[in-house]
Amino acid sequence: MIKLYEHPLSPFAQKVKIAMYEKGVPFEAAIPNILGGGAEEDFSAASPRLEVPSLVDGDTTVFDSTIILEYLEDKWPQPPLLPATPPERARVRMLEELEDTYHEAINWAIAEIRVFGRARGALAEQLLARAGEQIAGMYKRLERELGSRPFFTGERFGWGDLSVYPYVAGSAGNGFPPPNGSRLAAWLARVSERDSVQKCAAAAMEALAGFQDLGPIVEQGLFVREYRDHRLEWMMRSGGSQIVLDGMAKKNVRFSVEFA
Repeated sequence: MIKLYEHPLSPFAQKVKIAMYEKGVPFEAAIPNILGGGAEEDFSAASPRLEVPSLVDGDTTVFDSTIILEYLEDKWPQPPLLPATPPERARVRMLEELEDTYHEAINWAIAEIRVFGRARGALAEQLLARAGEQIAGMYKRLERELGSRPFFTGERFGWGDLSVYPYVAGSAGNGFPPPNGSRLAAWLARVSERDSVQKCAAAAMEALAGFQDLGPIVEQGLFVREYRDHRLEWMMRSGGSQIVLDGMAKKNVRFSVEFA
């Protein structure tokens, strides 16, 4: 059976799990030690960047959520998750890119503040206000992208939808839902009824119970969070540069893996 290294709260892992549920591909889920700074040998072999998700299919290992989605689409083409035409395929892939590199960083930063206690008081309020403004802007873009389509992929649920859902649901869970009466809000309600989405949401809610005010544990260096590319950019441009410097000094943030 396929082994999927994941974490229920990872939007990247959620994308892959939704795709596998939609395609009916059975898998065994494993949660590696990604927050404590260590890594099991088998996970390291499957994920050289020490990130989830990573997939092990026999002798084949695949890391990075987008590459895993492509692998699944190639090996299990039915039901197809990508649209039929090249322009539409490009459209949903670009949508995924924006969600992964822009929207993800905003939701991630909110967790850094509220759950991991990286900022308090006025700084926390400032950063959360910036996050709210950026989410509102992203919602406007998503509303335009959705247009009159029932799904981001078109007439059926697919790649575009599973790429957007984790981030919109994450923002909504953080207190920034799509505007009432918007097409985006109606879309979120519609896709939230799918069995594949409900399975991911249930697992995320269960995992969330253990993520309450982890600031003291972060201070002790027991949770090490990755500040890669777009996440680091968000902190630096949104007023959180001191958070990055403090995290580096306390060794409770890390950057991408260096290969020796």
